[in-house]
Amino acid sequence: MVNKLPRVAYFCMEYGLDSNFKIYSGGLGILAGDIIKAAKDMDMPMVGIGIRWRQGYVDQYIDKNGYPYDTYHVYEYDFLEDTKIKIPVEIRDRTVWCKVWKVDKFGNVPLYLLDTYLPENSDWYITGQLYGWFSEERIAQELVLGVGGIRALRELGIDIDVYHFNDSHPLFAGIELIREKMDEGLDFESAWKEVKENIIFTTHTPVPAGNEIHSHKLLQYMGAYLNLSQEQMIALGGDPFNMTVAGLRISRIANGVAQLHKETACNMWKDVKEKAPIIGITNGVHVKTWQDVRIREAYEKNEDLLEVHQNLKMNLIKFVKKRTSVKLDPDKLLIGFSRRAAPYKRSDLLFYDEERVRPYLESGSIQIIFAGKAHPNDYTGKGIIANIVKMSKRYPNSIVFLENYDMEIGAMLTKGCDIWLNNPRRPMEASGTSGMKAAMNGVLNCSILDGWWPEACEHGVNGWQFGDGFESEDEKEVDEHDAEALYKVLFEEVLPTYYENKDKWREMMKNSISSTMYKFSAERMLKEYYDLMYTKK
Repeated sequence: MVNKLPRVAYFCMEYGLDSNFKIYSGGLGILAGDIIKAAKDMDMPMVGIGIRWRQGYVDQYIDKNGYPYDTYHVYEYDFLEDTKIKIPVEIRDRTVWCKVWKVDKFGNVPLYLLDTYLPENSDWYITGQLYGWFSEERIAQELVLGVGGIRALRELGIDIDVYHFNDSHPLFAGIELIREKMDEGLDFESAWKEVKENIIFTTHTPVPAGNEIHSHKLLQYMGAYLNLSQEQMIALGGDPFNMTVAGLRISRIANGVAQLHKETACNMWKDVKEKAPIIGITNGVHVKTWQDVRIREAYEKNEDLLEVHQNLKMNLIKFVKKRTSVKLDPDKLLIGFSRRAAPYKRSDLLFYDEERVRPYLESGSIQIIFAGKAHPNDYTGKGIIANIVKMSKRYPNSIVFLENYDMEIGAMLTKGCDIWLNNPRRPMEASGTSGMKAAMNGVLNCSILDGWWPEACEHGVNGWQFGDGFESEDEKEVDEHDAEALYKVLFEEVLPTYYENKDKWREMMKNSISSTMYKFSAERMLKEYYDLMYTKK
């Protein structure tokens, strides 16, 4: 049966495979890594295409004034296999050579990484920093990923049935495929039509800044037209050139990463003509990576989940003590909040009305661990982190901020906290896979009804929701409403259950695991990709 499945080339700018393999920044990369792992487990015919980032994403720490600062380090990896292949990509009228490395640890799902750090390149730095620099370098990186990825597959002799673009970064792979067809003699419209049959596209963030737009003058200068005319490029991506719009037009079918996100994406791009239909395939996580084996065994044997959880909580508390010197109390409620410090995620919403939460923080009945990075150029996000650090100094025994968020910190928090807090402005969260990881470990979600949570939440049964899905274009109104809703649920439901009804807490932990362990797994997600998108009906 497997041999009959289409062979998929999965393109992504980043891959979160292991905490020490620094070619990822956050959720997009963790999703890609989990898909690769699931494809290996399920023996699916897939190959990954990405970039070997020499400096990875930013390392971000807190200075003596409590403000984030960015550092970069060069990382070397001795497990990468040299394929001995180099392929050319033309950027700014110069030939940039891309070395092809292979990650072979996933057996039937090889991952090929492109690298410009070569002595023959004057533009060797292109694959230096993930999401570093500005528009020119971003386009250069995307040309390496997309155009270089297609040419690497050709040089490797790997036949592909379906090209899956995870977000718009690989878009130039589609342009390269059209160029190939036109070089074979097809006109633009025919080439576009043929290529479209073999591309699928996953759209992610509803935030405008997450959907790249470039001027045609810049694209021409960078060499991104790939022999297409301006008229043809405008037909694909508009003027200015919108990468997401082009992704929707160059693909046979597209998907949002949660059912609510599908609706958001359909509404967001409703005016785009000739776009692919957008369906919903909710993200999932690689269970064997993110669910603690002790929790899994206790769940399967119907043993006391809370007892096992307390051991994991103690491990987290020791981890925090080692990193920060703060000693948290294992008998007090511990909330986790770790995600990118983007303004819409509202990392510091809990402090919206500090007077309301002050008594709980002073007494220690609420403890909270924060973690997350801001994009190096996101000064609003850095200000949010600085505010959290300020609060941690004000309440040093109840609030902790862990620097330089990575997969290791994420795993510790999603296993060891009691509550997983999530409060984006709805409907700005595309999915939110960290909450799935927490849920599978019996860590109870307390979240806005956004991303994946509307599909999972049974209020008071497997976690809690707050805000009742309230939306408004007035951000102040939304923040005030959601903060009040958070306080009500936290103070009147979460805290009494934790401190006064441990039997109910145990039952909710069990329900949390049973309701999410398969439904929000990467295995289920990948099956849906093959059934609904990769295989033509």
